[in-house]
Amino acid sequence: MALKLRLARGGSKKRPFYRIVVTDSRMPRDGRFIEKLGTYNPLLAKDSEDRIKMDLDRVKHWMGQGAKPTDRVARMLEAAGVLEKQTRNNPKKAEPGTKAKERAEEKAAKAAEAAAAPAEEPAEATAE
Repeated sequence: MALKLRLARGGSKKRPFYRIVVTDSRMPRDGRFIEKLGTYNPLLAKDSEDRIKMDLDRVKHWMGQGAKPTDRVARMLEAAGVLEKQTRNNPKKAEPGTKAKERAEEKAAKAAEAAAAPAEEPAEATAE
């Protein structure tokens, strides 16, 4: 069984509240879980002590059993000092998509044609 440490969403619409849970990776996000390890309330101030609450002993236990944290939970664990900080690099994030690249190529081609067309007309006019 592949175990995950992840967030399960609760709260009403536009008012999120998350439980930090250990669950089987095949279960739905808000579905069945094995154990609740803590809570996360993103609506509180970042310096508030109640924003993230975790039972770090149980987190270490489940990680010892092979549970893998998701990216967001891993960041919380790094801030708590349970995991060592990882450097993250996503160079493709700033790269435009395929459609945007095609539009940029078309725009550059039109600009090149527009720049070449007026340059040719005066040359023909002076030759006559």
